[in-house]
Amino acid sequence: MKMTTQNRLTRFSNIKPKERLPSWIKPMIGKVSQLEKVQSLVKEYRLHTICEEGRCPNRAECYSSGTATFMLGGSICTRSCAFCQVEKGVAPQQVDQSEPERIAIAVSKLNLRYVVLTSVARDDLPDHGASLFTITMRAIRKLIPNISIEVLTPDFWGGFVDPIDCINSQKERLYTVLSANPICFNHNLETVQRLQKEVRRGAKYEHSLRLLKEARDIAPHIPTKSGLMLGLGEQADEIIQTLKDLRSVDCQYITLGQYLRPSLAHIPVQNYWEPKDFKRFGQIANELGFLKVNSGPLVRSSYHAEQN
Repeated sequence: MKMTTQNRLTRFSNIKPKERLPSWIKPMIGKVSQLEKVQSLVKEYRLHTICEEGRCPNRAECYSSGTATFMLGGSICTRSCAFCQVEKGVAPQQVDQSEPERIAIAVSKLNLRYVVLTSVARDDLPDHGASLFTITMRAIRKLIPNISIEVLTPDFWGGFVDPIDCINSQKERLYTVLSANPICFNHNLETVQRLQKEVRRGAKYEHSLRLLKEARDIAPHIPTKSGLMLGLGEQADEIIQTLKDLRSVDCQYITLGQYLRPSLAHIPVQNYWEPKDFKRFGQIANELGFLKVNSGPLVRSSYHAEQN
């Protein structure tokens, strides 16, 4: 069912939001010239970035350093997650066969050494968009052979009635992506187990953990990564349990950041965790054995990804 703005406003009308931003939420203002350069290239080559589609608070900083996270498969998602700004609730776009080449040219013109590829969920496609990643990686490497490419994928779940068929198809789609040898495989849990249904509509906690586990089994040389948004009503012990669950499937990198409500049509912020809290959760993550931890109010999944 199409989730309109009015539907969402009604759905969240009984949730008391925390609208005023605390003093520590201050996105960095980047250089206007570099910001305009990236935006101009994105517009010229008719590309989509999660930086713009998701209204990332760090996009000015990232653009100023000449980085961006490219979004594959168009701008319309087949899921309807309550936190996400990406357009949803309408028919997905036809796959643009020239998109990989256009992304490759833009990456080349930006002189990137590290690029992140993500995508909208494409549950309408037989492979859920897995091949979009491999085709785009090949196109980029054709122009820039030594570039490092990180992928941030959906869960590749579904399409079959039998759960065993779903598991096997998820594994096949994952193998398709990993066969192109990205430098890092990223898939976000987004929130704690209790809040999954409300926050990540169409996704399940166990499906995401299984994906991360299978990635380690299929390609143990490729590190795995996940991310959590805080401030949706989770408790400290739930955050810690989620970190433990991620380590139980040998997830190696973690990002922790504050959820910021993109618009009134999205799920409200329930609380703002303080910088000292992010530092504490980061320390716990290090103690649990994560190899790389990035924890802070404005941290996002692809923030400083090149520092892996």
